[in-house]
Amino acid sequence: MTLYQGGQNICGATIGVLCLESYFPKPPGHIKNPSSLPFPVLYEMIDGVTVPDLLNNPTPDLLEPFLEGARKLEREGVRAITGSCGFLALFQQELAAAVNIPVFASSLIQVPLAFHMTGASGPVGILTADASALTDAHFKAIGADNIPVVVQGMEDSAEFAEVILEYQRTAMDTDLIEAEIMEAARKLMTHAPNIRSLVLECTDMPPYAARLQQELQLPVFDLTTLATMAHDVVARRAYFGNMPW
Repeated sequence: MTLYQGGQNICGATIGVLCLESYFPKPPGHIKNPSSLPFPVLYEMIDGVTVPDLLNNPTPDLLEPFLEGARKLEREGVRAITGSCGFLALFQQELAAAVNIPVFASSLIQVPLAFHMTGASGPVGILTADASALTDAHFKAIGADNIPVVVQGMEDSAEFAEVILEYQRTAMDTDLIEAEIMEAARKLMTHAPNIRSLVLECTDMPPYAARLQQELQLPVFDLTTLATMAHDVVARRAYFGNMPW
């Protein structure tokens, strides 16, 4: 007989996601679109906290609801926790200390990995929602403060800024979003043609990662790649195959 202690309302989710409140579309590839990942996720809404709040006013008071959300996800039985915005990197250490399961608060955690995987010979390119809001403190919180990076933001775009950064409306032209992200990537490559890899800070960018890779011909890291790796390390499965007779 196998005895489980129970106590969870929902069982079987591997990755828990701390979600900011937003109502614009989340295409496949976005962490808040569960069809993006080949394993079950559990979402915990942080009501009343928006992308503008986290980018423009990341006060210590803002941290507490995320800590409580992380503890709740742990009680519900997830094996690792992430967030729906890369700027949660600022709270990585506090979130990880609040629970007893792995936390990967931001895709930016992959910056050192991207740097060393590509020979530590060129800077890591970073596409972010808002370059002016991405500070040295964000990189220090995830242990990437000594990694050379080149950052390009979307704050000067039209569709992306109005919908995702400013919450002016919920309707979104995904073709226009893609075009603006591609233009930002081209600007990044013009400014720093020696980058060897690309990290997408923003969770709204992974839907366009394949197009970015096709054009830039670089390794592209984002939150979905990180979530997949985290799932694989906390939910290992036995290997099956053949050996010689």
